[in-house]
Amino acid sequence: MTDLLAGFGGFSWAVLAFVVALSIIVTVHEYGHYIVGRWCGIKAEVFSLGFGPVLFSRHDKHGTRWQVAALPFGGYVKFLGDGNAASQPDADAAAALDQDELAHSMFGAALWRRALTVLAGPGFNFVLTILIFGVIALSRGLPVEAPTIGAIKPSPAAASDLRPGDLILELNGVPVDSYKSFFTQSDTIEQSSVDYLVERNGEKLEITGPNPSPALVDRVSFGSAAEDAGLLKGDVILAVNDAPIATFQNLMAVVRDLDGAPMQLTIWRAGGANFDVELTPRRSDLPLADGGFETRWLIGISGSTLFEPVREAPGLWGAISYGSSRVWSIISGSLSALSHIVSGAISTCNLQGPIGIAETSGNAASSGFLDFVILIGVLSTAIGLINLFPIPVLDGGHLVFYAYEAITGRPPAERALQWLFAAGMTLVLGMMVFSVLNDFICP
Repeated sequence: MTDLLAGFGGFSWAVLAFVVALSIIVTVHEYGHYIVGRWCGIKAEVFSLGFGPVLFSRHDKHGTRWQVAALPFGGYVKFLGDGNAASQPDADAAAALDQDELAHSMFGAALWRRALTVLAGPGFNFVLTILIFGVIALSRGLPVEAPTIGAIKPSPAAASDLRPGDLILELNGVPVDSYKSFFTQSDTIEQSSVDYLVERNGEKLEITGPNPSPALVDRVSFGSAAEDAGLLKGDVILAVNDAPIATFQNLMAVVRDLDGAPMQLTIWRAGGANFDVELTPRRSDLPLADGGFETRWLIGISGSTLFEPVREAPGLWGAISYGSSRVWSIISGSLSALSHIVSGAISTCNLQGPIGIAETSGNAASSGFLDFVILIGVLSTAIGLINLFPIPVLDGGHLVFYAYEAITGRPPAERALQWLFAAGMTLVLGMMVFSVLNDFICP
C-alpha cells in the first residue's frame, strides 16, 4: 500500500507539473493570437484556457469572454466568424455579418492581418523561450572567455594549490587561451595528475593539481539508468568493474566498450564513504554537431570540470542573443531529430508522448525551480515549432491556406476546407495516439 501511495503521489506530481507547464505555454501562445488579432482589428469572442465545461468566465470591455474550462490540456481563441476552436471558417456565421462586422472577423479581415494573427501564437512561444534563457543569463551570468577558476567543487582528489580566480594559461605545457581550447586539451589528458601554469595576481605559477575533468556527475538525466541507480549531482565515479576511472572521457570510453553490458560503479559522495552501485546502460540516439545522429550506450549523466567557471552578466543584448541562440538550437535539433525518425535512421522511441512529457515535467520540478523553468523554455519553442507545421487545424495549415489565397486571389473552397481540416485532425490525433503508445512500449 505504501508503494502504491508513493507511486500515485509521484504520478500526481508529474501531472500537476505538466499541467502548470502546459498552461503557461498555451496561455502565452493563445495570448499572442489574441493581442495581435486585437491590434489588427479582429474581434476575439472567446479566450479559453482548457476545453470542456466552463468553470469560470468573465467578459472584458472589448466583448471577449475569458474562461477557464475543466480539461486543462490546451486552449484556444475563437474569433468572430470562426466555426470552432481550430478557427475553421463558419460560412453561415459569416453570411449573417454586415460589412463592418465582416471586416472585424477572422474570415473577412485583410489577408495580412489574418497572417500576422496566426503567426503571433508561435512567435510568442519563441519570445517566451528567449525571455526565459535571457533572464537566466542575466541572473546567473555567462562564462567569461578566458579559462578562469571559480568555485572549486568537492572531490576525492588530494588538495592542491589551485585557487579561485586563477587564470589557466597551460595544461601539461599546452597553451589554453579560451574555454574551448581548455576543454579540447583537458579531453586529451588521461592521467589523474596535471601540470598547470596559472596567473595569479599578475604572477605566473606552476602547480601540480588534479585532472580538471574527472568523472564528476554534473547532471543526472530523467528516467536514466543513473537515476534509477540513485546517482546524484556531485558524485564522482572512481571505478567501473573495479578498473580505476581517471576522467570523464575515460568513463565514456569504458561505457562504449562494454556495449550495453551491466556494470558496477564505485562512487565517491561528499560526506560519506565510497560505495558501489550496479546499472545497465541504455541505448540512445544523440545529435551530432553536423546535424546527424549516432546511437550510443549511455548511463544518463553529464560531466563537468572540477571547478565552476567565472561568470559575468552579458548585458541586455547579450542576454537576448543567448536566448535567441537557444531557440535556434531547439528548432534545428527538433527538425533534425524528426527527419531522422521519419527516415528510419533513429528509433521512433525518441518521440515522447504526453505521459513521457508529464514524467519529465515532474522530474524537472522535483529537481528545482530553475530546471522546471528551463523545461518550460524548451517546450515553449517545441510547441511553437509544431504549430508551424503545414497541417490543417494547426497554425501552419492556416498559413498555407493564406498563401493559396494570396496566389489565386480567393480562399480554398468551403468543401475542400472541410475535408482538409478533417484530414488534419485525423493526422494530429494519429500522431498523439502513436506518441502515447511510445510512452508504454519504449523502454
